[in-house]
Amino acid sequence: MKTKKLLALLLAGAMSASLLAGCGSDSSADTAGGDDAANPSDTAAADSDLAQIEDAGKLKIGYTVYEPMNYTDEQTGEFTGFDTEFAQAVCEKLGVEPEFIEIVWDTKQVSLESGEIDCIWNGMTITDDLKQNTSVSDPYVENTQVVVTKTENKDTYADYANLVGKTVAVEAGSAAQSVAEEDENLSQSELVTVSKQTDALLEVKSGTADAAIFDRTMAENMIGEGTDFADLTICGVFHQEQYGIGFRKGSDLCDRVNEIMAELKEDGTLQSLADKYGLSLAE
Repeated sequence: MKTKKLLALLLAGAMSASLLAGCGSDSSADTAGGDDAANPSDTAAADSDLAQIEDAGKLKIGYTVYEPMNYTDEQTGEFTGFDTEFAQAVCEKLGVEPEFIEIVWDTKQVSLESGEIDCIWNGMTITDDLKQNTSVSDPYVENTQVVVTKTENKDTYADYANLVGKTVAVEAGSAAQSVAEEDENLSQSELVTVSKQTDALLEVKSGTADAAIFDRTMAENMIGEGTDFADLTICGVFHQEQYGIGFRKGSDLCDRVNEIMAELKEDGTLQSLADKYGLSLAE
């Protein structure tokens, strides 16, 4: 009897162990296989900026105050501008809401890579360096860098050789800074970096800088008669360039925005905006 009872107990124990092992095995397989099978779209979405913004229902747009691209209209209090309306038109076609986030221009790349913003959309000059580190849209607006100075110095500084040893203000991290550092004459001036383009104008107006390198699109809207910088003028065209929109490197969102941009050119939307804000579209 004792032997039979012992055999029965051993047999029962073996069966229990087998059942437990089987349950554990099935559970592991279900967990591993279930996660992999259930989330392939999550993996794809993580690699797709387009899918992420569609899921979020919004596009986070990095900008700085830059008239006529992104600014607040003093009369209406409305946030507007060529890039503002352009971005709104693109977002409408994407089926998402635009969220405009003011950034520091000198650290725009950090804001983009960290996910604080989805794109840089603010009259950004297309450069070789930018294309190496960012996916850049097709060009959409023509622009030039110009030299701005006091009207009384216009003829003097039209010859850039006269700026050697003088103080020249530029926005930190801007195309203006890059081209000034590469120019034979301006590289020999005392370059002073400021956080915003408007601060460069203030430097010239106050006399702490002899000149500033500035985007023509902005300069034509901010200086001269009837503005706060009535005593400033453009004394020369410095550098030809084009504007583009910056996305994270390899972003599929860039390709989609290019497609929509082509549609907005075709239907006349972009030309109407260019006429409204006094800009020239890129060919």
